Amino acid sequence: MAKYRILILLICSSYSFLVSAQEQLSLSGSLDNNTYFYIYDDKIVPPGIPQYERQQIGLETWLSVRAQIAGFDFGMRYDIFENSALLNPTDSYTAQGFGRWFAGKKIGKLSILGGHIYDQFGSGIIFRAYEERPLFIDNALVGLKLSYELSPDWTIKGIAGRQKDLFGLYSSVLTGANIDGFKSLGKEGKVTIAPGFGIVHKTLADEQVEALAGTLSQYTPEDFIDSVPYNTVAMSLYNTLSAGRFSWYIEGAYKTEEVIYDNYATSTLWTGVESVGKFVLTDGYVFYTTLSYAGGGLGISGQYKRTSNFSFRADPFVTGNRGMINFLPPMSRVNTYRLTSRYAPATQELDEQAIQLDVRYAVSKNLSFLVNYAHITRPEAVDHNDIYDEVFTQFTLKKPKKWTMIGGVQFQRYDQELYQGKAGAPIVNAVTPYIDYLYKFDHKKSLRTEFQYMSTKQDYGSWLYGLAEFSISPHWLFELSDMYNVAPTIHEGETEISEKLHYPTAGVVYSDGATRYSLRYVKQVEGVVCSGGICRLEPAFSGVKVNISANF
Repeated sequence: MAKYRILILLICSSYSFLVSAQEQLSLSGSLDNNTYFYIYDDKIVPPGIPQYERQQIGLETWLSVRAQIAGFDFGMRYDIFENSALLNPTDSYTAQGFGRWFAGKKIGKLSILGGHIYDQFGSGIIFRAYEERPLFIDNALVGLKLSYELSPDWTIKGIAGRQKDLFGLYSSVLTGANIDGFKSLGKEGKVTIAPGFGIVHKTLADEQVEALAGTLSQYTPEDFIDSVPYNTVAMSLYNTLSAGRFSWYIEGAYKTEEVIYDNYATSTLWTGVESVGKFVLTDGYVFYTTLSYAGGGLGISGQYKRTSNFSFRADPFVTGNRGMINFLPPMSRVNTYRLTSRYAPATQELDEQAIQLDVRYAVSKNLSFLVNYAHITRPEAVDHNDIYDEVFTQFTLKKPKKWTMIGGVQFQRYDQELYQGKAGAPIVNAVTPYIDYLYKFDHKKSLRTEFQYMSTKQDYGSWLYGLAEFSISPHWLFELSDMYNVAPTIHEGETEISEKLHYPTAGVVYSDGATRYSLRYVKQVEGVVCSGGICRLEPAFSGVKVNISANF
């Protein structure tokens, strides 16, 4: 508690200084609260989940406050987790404390920021400190950032610190620098470039190296690594070229040798026990590029990415969504409908080659079409090479101020064993047609309906989903939906077809200015939730969800 007393004292002292200053004080903040009331349903929820067995109520809360005056910028955020399933979907996490604090000041062309920092270099391939609450990601850099304007179009910045680990810090130390800018070419400025370069240096702590050495000592001679590097350097060079209706982004990144965990490799310990997953010593690289064209109602964009052994983490023993220093751009479409987003591919750090093509064409102001194709492979893998394919089509037809219709069909091929870690699970082949219709009764009242059908013989089988949302602007939204397992599959060991289950949701949302309240009764099937190619297992849920979000 001593560090919290010191922090509160600093905040109070800062506040006294601000009040005495002859400047106008600007205060703002936000509140985000999720509360869960768990109602056990043995047909949906597996046994052994503590929230259903004994805890009954869980919540997550983030309260932020920010003050600005005389060029100074101060902020803090208090986080509370009670019986939360965010950290582990089959367990319970309870903790609270200051999740973020920062203080900054701009002096001429120099900007200073200390505390918890969110930033990135380029597209984030070598460094991205960011927060994604639904995925329980808070990879803030706790330290110092200096930024200097070399000119109106060129900026250089440096960082130093350690990455946040829940309410603590990882032991490794990070330092880095980044320079990027903008330049017009030619007299009329129709061609521009935006180049940049970044470098990040990571140093492991003694205890991390000692823990690695202890683990490696158990390996057989063919897997043994006799020297663990303390230091790793990651570098990135990138540029955006714009010429008329064309835009081309290209980035290449390289990471020097370090010991990383390969969860697909097999190893044998001195005891003779065979296992999947081992530490390997290797360097890594990423090549990423996008090319796009827009004009005349036509928009075309293509992406390519090749990743090899680019796991870059604050602690070599940490896996999943924690401890990530960088961010690898996703290579599939971000789908938003319930069934089209059910099988989303997580970005592969160790081995991935992917292409994506997106074509959009507006026939008129009232009619447009979209086709998206994504193909992801693992070129270096012995098996599970071709891991994801998707063809997504969509049309949008509307009558202005009256109705809008969106529809299409999605074709997917998804390696469930690799992406979800379900041993022996077959490749999921799914076809999902969908329709979304919005009808406006007047300028305040509207009704939106969705209908989706997923046809597949794998995983849980085929699904039917329907939703109705009635909105009364500017305050009310009423919703009712159901996800129905219309054709369940036979799982291993079962002699009969699984029961056809309904997963209904009923809710109401009330908005009052910048404050939003929602109350929902929910039955939810197990699945994955993804954002930007980063995914986590979303457990089955049965109960009531309450959300309060406000900005002030």
